[in-house]
Amino acid sequence: MKAERLHLRVDEEQKALLEAASEATGQSVSAFVLRVATEAAADVLADRRTFVLDDEGWQAFDRALDEPAKDVPGLRELLRKPTVFGEAAE
Repeated sequence: MKAERLHLRVDEEQKALLEAASEATGQSVSAFVLRVATEAAADVLADRRTFVLDDEGWQAFDRALDEPAKDVPGLRELLRKPTVFGEAAE
């Protein structure tokens, strides 16, 4: 049973887009938004929480962790350049 509410404010274009997409999938706007938002959230978190490797992959990963860091040509210079946000990485 769903007991929690989530309120969103959208502009006209966003609402029209969500309504069109939900209609195209045969779902209500609420069902559509809940489904795609939940899928997107799971995708974002999946890369940060869990990854699965077979035995060979795990052994390669484990070996890579034990190796010293390598200097990547051009990486230091790249990180010193301003980013799209206007600052160089530290």
